[in-house]
Amino acid sequence: MTTTLITGASSGIGAELARQLAAAGNDLALCARRTDRLEELAAEIAAAHPGRRVASKALDVTDDDAVFRVFREFEEELGGLDRVVVNAGLGKGAPIGVGGYAANKATAMTNFIGALAQCEAAMEIFRAKKRGHLVVISSMSAMRGMPKTVTTYAATKAGIAHLAEGIRNEMLGKPDLDITVSTIYPGYIRSEMNEKVEQRTKFMVDTETGVRGIVEAIEKGVDEARVPAWPWKPLGSAMRHLPLKAVRKLG
Repeated sequence: MTTTLITGASSGIGAELARQLAAAGNDLALCARRTDRLEELAAEIAAAHPGRRVASKALDVTDDDAVFRVFREFEEELGGLDRVVVNAGLGKGAPIGVGGYAANKATAMTNFIGALAQCEAAMEIFRAKKRGHLVVISSMSAMRGMPKTVTTYAATKAGIAHLAEGIRNEMLGKPDLDITVSTIYPGYIRSEMNEKVEQRTKFMVDTETGVRGIVEAIEKGVDEARVPAWPWKPLGSAMRHLPLKAVRKLG
């Protein structure tokens, strides 16, 4: 039985990841800032899968001490963590230089510094037990610099993708450690974060469909995956080489 910790599990992609991973046989450690939603989700999953263990705790990933404490508490209470999904994220932002620094800083602190704390806490646990699976949820926006309100968000997602790749690179040189590191690049998947723009965004898919692709990649333990595979696998390659005028149309 795999025990998976998911941050940002109270809504959107995180909540649907919990549902689908539970259906796939995972016990769950769920954390987010909104405990009322977490408790509802935990009850829903427990009712649907009576044999599944589901624990939940409040966590603000920008509180470094809390990240390390909560991860260790889950590790102790559930008898170990096999997988950690670094999913918690923030999507607010403003074009650089128009007075939106507070929003951009909040996104940077949550999406990168918060993710760094989560990776540190997870890897401490995995290194101690010599095995584990770290999953980092990036974004297709990480492929290039993006304009307007997405600039800081895309930069943070590129940052955590490189962070995950660096950890993966180090693990290649540690044959005594059975630690897998997966970086997932979701395309446009409907969630609370993008509900205001989803009607005018190309290639948007519903949450269940998008998360199904994420879960498939996670369960396979891939190094990297762009999901859904169509159109993001070929489009991601194109994004790396397209002129910025073309890339900006995807933002």
